[in-house]
Amino acid sequence: MFTGIVQEIGKVLEADQTFLKVRSSLLLGTLEQGDSVSVNGACLTVNSVDEDWFSVDTMPETIKRTNLGRLTVGSFVNLERALTLSTPLGGHIIQGHVDGVGGINSIIKDENAVLMEFSVPTNIIKYIVEKGFISVDGISLTVVGVTESAFSVSVVKYTLNNTTLGISEEGNPVNIEVDILAKYVEKLLPFAR
Repeated sequence: MFTGIVQEIGKVLEADQTFLKVRSSLLLGTLEQGDSVSVNGACLTVNSVDEDWFSVDTMPETIKRTNLGRLTVGSFVNLERALTLSTPLGGHIIQGHVDGVGGINSIIKDENAVLMEFSVPTNIIKYIVEKGFISVDGISLTVVGVTESAFSVSVVKYTLNNTTLGISEEGNPVNIEVDILAKYVEKLLPFAR
């Protein structure tokens, strides 16, 4: 479990369809082999740690559902350590189970913030509601608007400066995780008679 409060932007040192090696400085003091780590919102297991990098394996399901298979050497990624019982819950509960890949439709300056709109697969738009939680590349955000195929968020300066959203461009693919509660409600509704 994660909060969606990105702790560091890492840099990909090696990447293929089964493996990622990521440069990190802040997380390495506490990461150990076998730990869970969020990489662009996907929960992965650390298989190796060195002085300035860690590595993770990526399985076919991860590559199919996320943007991790599109990463190349030099790509930047959002990183977060898994929650502990003493971790402040500053964002919202994120499982690290990405629901699908969306895309950045627009980036518009809005006074002291940036309004970003994301397209999403039709099978997950139904779970997204105005003022609800959403995870974009592992970043905890609040939805400010929803259409039939897209949603928008307002991003503050701190988030732009401390996540990959600050260097993102229109058209970039992003990992989307919806609030798990919406999926449970949908599953239970047929039984509520």
